[in-house]
Amino acid sequence: MPIPQINLFGMTIHALDMPESISTILDWCRTPRERRCQYVVTPNVDHTVMYQTNAALRASYADASLILADGAPVIWASRLLGRALPERVAGSDLAPALFKRANADTEQSQPPLRVYLLGAAPGVAERAAANVIARWPHVEIVGTLSPPMGFEKDPAENEKIFAAVAAAQPDLLILGLGAPKQELWIHAHAAELQAKVALCVGATIDFLAGEKSRAPRWMRRVGLEWLHRLSSEPGRLAKRYLRDAWVFPQLVWQDWRRRALAPH
Repeated sequence: MPIPQINLFGMTIHALDMPESISTILDWCRTPRERRCQYVVTPNVDHTVMYQTNAALRASYADASLILADGAPVIWASRLLGRALPERVAGSDLAPALFKRANADTEQSQPPLRVYLLGAAPGVAERAAANVIARWPHVEIVGTLSPPMGFEKDPAENEKIFAAVAAAQPDLLILGLGAPKQELWIHAHAAELQAKVALCVGATIDFLAGEKSRAPRWMRRVGLEWLHRLSSEPGRLAKRYLRDAWVFPQLVWQDWRRRALAPH
């Protein structure tokens, strides 16, 4: 059955809630691997702004198997524009939710979910792996790797990654390389990665390791996670958030105007 989708800001976004997203991804993880790794991207406001001018990012999104809205403003805009998405599916929530469901399914006779963590600073993925195993003992972490800076431009380093992933044969590859690097890298190498599914989920490995803290649940629920992240990393994020706060409302207005002026 085709996955329901909408068009927003020029992007195709799949209209799935969190349980539907988890079921879809786990189904892919439990079927034989296709010729290329299926990958999932999670656009937030920053991705949406970059998407307008970054042709390589648009190409990556065009080949993604699943595009899930991460970012409360994207959800709010979809409702304002009459193309409502069911809910926010944040990448940093998606990975733990997948582990929780897979852990419960294994207790009901499903084979364990095999997971590879690729990204974050040296040592962080190992700490994340230990935390995952402690919390979800039926999830198997089959490998971790922190690639060096600039690896994406080094064929030899890329070959090392392909070999490591091939040796581990994961069902699920968690990519924590930052945006848009992770989206561009998986698009370039999906055919060479012997994993069934990859999630492009940014700082999720850091969150799993306890290196960075998530916003309190109430802030996530009301769409203020961005404020928590800004207060945690103002030097890195202030310029980006200022740009996004200027551009994103213009995108909403342009999308609304096109819809209003379109012939009915």
